Amino acid sequence: MSKVHNYSAGPCILPQDVFTEAAKAVTDFNGIGLSILEISHRSKDFVAVMDEAITLVKELLNVPEGYTVLFLQGGASLGFLMSAYNMMPEGGKGAYVETGTWAKKAVKEAKLLGNVEVIASSADKNFNYIPKGYTIPSDADFLHLTSNNTIFGTQMKDFPKSDIPVVCDMSSDIFSRSVNVADFDIIYAGAQKNLGPAGATLYIVKDEVLGRVKRSIPSMLDLKVHAEKDSMFNTPPVYPIYVAMLNLRYMIKEGGLEAQQKKAEERAALLYNEIDSNPLFEGTTAVEDRSNMNATFVLTDESKKDQFDEMWQAANINGLKGHRSVGGYRASMYNALPIESVQVLVDVMKKLNS
Repeated sequence: MSKVHNYSAGPCILPQDVFTEAAKAVTDFNGIGLSILEISHRSKDFVAVMDEAITLVKELLNVPEGYTVLFLQGGASLGFLMSAYNMMPEGGKGAYVETGTWAKKAVKEAKLLGNVEVIASSADKNFNYIPKGYTIPSDADFLHLTSNNTIFGTQMKDFPKSDIPVVCDMSSDIFSRSVNVADFDIIYAGAQKNLGPAGATLYIVKDEVLGRVKRSIPSMLDLKVHAEKDSMFNTPPVYPIYVAMLNLRYMIKEGGLEAQQKKAEERAALLYNEIDSNPLFEGTTAVEDRSNMNATFVLTDESKKDQFDEMWQAANINGLKGHRSVGGYRASMYNALPIESVQVLVDVMKKLNS
């Protein structure tokens, strides 16, 4: 089969080396005669996987002392509620920056628990920019941010300075660039963008947050409970964590976050340069807020749509259709996407204009 160039917004593309190693473990893990899919999560073999995955996260992100790394379940969608439960006391208030669909859903979940103040929003322009210059209320218990917006193709290039605790959903751009973990009290991220298969969710939690609020929290939503049980309060998603561990190993071998950020910038520059120079295409987001992970664009001449669709599909490009909220096209360029795949898309765009 000829190579497929995978631009799917998630689950993500992963390195071929990771797929190969993960496939071996399905039939025989560590030479023990058992599949990774059937071993006990309490076995020494899997405990070693969990320990290594946590260690590699700390190494890659330079996580400082005083933070706990957890691998849980539920995706960022559960993280919306978990973060609010663990940060908002009864009668408390959360400050939210609303930059897209997922940020909007985080607001909805937090409203179940207390007061929510949307201190900035880009909904007025269909979320095609990142709000700036807003005031963070000092009486809020925490500030919630979404670092990258997969649907609308925007990304926070810098994070606001805050005197209150900061929570950030980094699902779709974690491990693509360096961040200062010490600036955040909770980072959470669904694995299925840059980390591994769907099913695992990464939490990086400041220890001071654990047990911070004096309210009744269901055990499965209490980060303190999960921290005390080393991510094993219930059966963890064994295989997704194993594949995530393999991918973390791979990223370190390839040069860490510095190398990943360089590749992300190169991929994005190649595609955005074509979007900006080709009169048949137009980006949908503010230039200064363009995501390095998800490039959204439309045709300037809709009569070319059928032709363009036939061309990129014939070039074995997959997952290019834009989300219905934006229309047009979305090229998701996660860590494992080779720049050669971006060049294939650019060549198709050039050919359409020839």
